[in-house]
Amino acid sequence: MFDIPQSARPGALHIVATPIGNLRDLTLHALDVLRTVDLIAAEDTRTTQGLLSAYGIQARLTPLHDHNEQIASARLVATLQEGKSVAYVSDAGTPGISDPGAGLVAAARAAGVTVVPIPGASAVATALSVSGLESPWLFYGFLPAKPAGRRRALEDLRDLPYALVLYEAPHRIQETVADLCALLGGERRILFARELTKRFEQIHTCPLAAASAWLEADANHCRGEFVLVLDPPAAREDDDDAETRRVLAVLLQELPLKQAAHLAARLTGARKNSLYRLALEMKQDGDQDDFDAENNAA
Repeated sequence: MFDIPQSARPGALHIVATPIGNLRDLTLHALDVLRTVDLIAAEDTRTTQGLLSAYGIQARLTPLHDHNEQIASARLVATLQEGKSVAYVSDAGTPGISDPGAGLVAAARAAGVTVVPIPGASAVATALSVSGLESPWLFYGFLPAKPAGRRRALEDLRDLPYALVLYEAPHRIQETVADLCALLGGERRILFARELTKRFEQIHTCPLAAASAWLEADANHCRGEFVLVLDPPAAREDDDDAETRRVLAVLLQELPLKQAAHLAARLTGARKNSLYRLALEMKQDGDQDDFDAENNAA
């Protein structure tokens, strides 16, 4: 554990997470790096200058965004190879997650440059932390902007046994929610995480069938940036089908019954309680002595 300031490392690329709203969410480690780095590359230098000014930080800034990432990455790698320290920040949150930065990291690694993560705010993690979900989840980011592309993407995602995490902009939120309801089913639960960590932050959950009405009930409900978290699809009724039994049989050879049922639920999307009962049945149908010994050991 470190309890002293951690300066930027010479010749290293630092990927620095920045606040997604509340400026006080910038970490002490991020402050150490931003204060001591030789150069800061930013998705938008004006946005980053505002953040730096709030903390009294003076630094050299250079732009790196979607439109110049390849050229800017080559220039930054050359700077790093000279032994200079570089930080990269996107406008908000963790770079490379629906933001520029992945190309820069790939170029740095290809050149043998050390890449240092400086963790912090992430809209994905923030929304999931208040979702109450225990299931596996899939982060998709922004759906295609055009209706046809968005619907094709949702058809591909519809039956996956995972919670879905999406980003959406305010000017598309209503049409996106309408497509979610039409293609995923009105009974599936959605969580709206709007303006996270900002003054007008709002968290709301409801079935997809009621989501459009909630948006229309107040114009403010459609404002700001959104993270959408959708529950997994309902588990199939055939929780004890052949594939589920096969997965359970493999897990029961290596794990205690409860752990095997829990992991099988995560892998198959089936209900954990149903899988526990099925695992118990499978064990009792097998070697009762082994079953007792395993559970006593657990």
